[in-house]
Amino acid sequence: MSPRWEENPEVRRGAHVAHNLHVHLVFVTKYRRKVFTPEMLMRCEESMRDVCTDFDAELKRFSGERDHVRLLVHYPPKVAISKLVSSLKGVSSRRLRQEFTYNVNRAIMHGRFWSGSYFAGSCGGAPLAVVERYIEAQDRPGRQPAGRWGDAPTG
Repeated sequence: MSPRWEENPEVRRGAHVAHNLHVHLVFVTKYRRKVFTPEMLMRCEESMRDVCTDFDAELKRFSGERDHVRLLVHYPPKVAISKLVSSLKGVSSRRLRQEFTYNVNRAIMHGRFWSGSYFAGSCGGAPLAVVERYIEAQDRPGRQPAGRWGDAPTG
């Protein structure tokens, strides 16, 4: 079988779609307060893993420091990143404030745990320049076919 069609465990399949979507997310605490303890980070990861499961997504990596967390999430195309982020922040905030009241209240965060903003970056797959060259090199009706990756035709 052609290597092009070998099974890739990262490519997930649905009834009418094959996808391999990853997003890198970064959330910071309100006012960048340094509130996270190792126990809080462990609980935050558990909460976020549960939310991802509810969205049919997978939390591939999680890391955090005293004032922010970083996630790598493998998600299906039916998921809107903004809705995923809203749930991740909402559920984790609620659980952390319930279970670690002293740590959160001590930071005087005015009822908010996370900052209202976040970073989301797409990642994985081929670099953009490679994808651009590939698309440009594809045949179009009425156009001389180009070689692989945009090279001049050989002959």
